[in-house]
Amino acid sequence: MTVTGVQLQEYLAGLDYPVSREDLVRWAQENGASTELLQMLRALPAEQFNDPAELHESLATLA
Repeated sequence: MTVTGVQLQEYLAGLDYPVSREDLVRWAQENGASTELLQMLRALPAEQFNDPAELHESLATLA
């Protein structure tokens, strides 16, 4: 199963930036994210994201 941008937006809706990777994972967990998405978020190289574009760029490096 591949995580789509729509799914990602759904799980991360309402998130305030900047956000740490740890808080990002916690937020996604609380919003019912799949195990696959949580693994992707834990694998992100950056420790913090200043805006959604930065997060998206970082996620693109994992694909």
